[in-house]
Amino acid sequence: MQELVKSISEKAGISEEQAQKALDAVVEYAKEKVPPAFQGMVDGLLKGEKPSGLGGLMGGLFGK
Repeated sequence: MQELVKSISEKAGISEEQAQKALDAVVEYAKEKVPPAFQGMVDGLLKGEKPSGLGGLMGGLFGK
């Protein structure tokens, strides 16, 4: 996730600390919008893991 923080920092012209806070806010928001069973997927995606289960199946069906 540090790679994403660095990218946000560079693209937005903000410090890495500010980018981390922004990313944390987005992750929290995303987790609030998905069912509890999918909240772990949000974390996994940010760690670079490929989705598994129903989410992975749906992504596979649509070529993602």
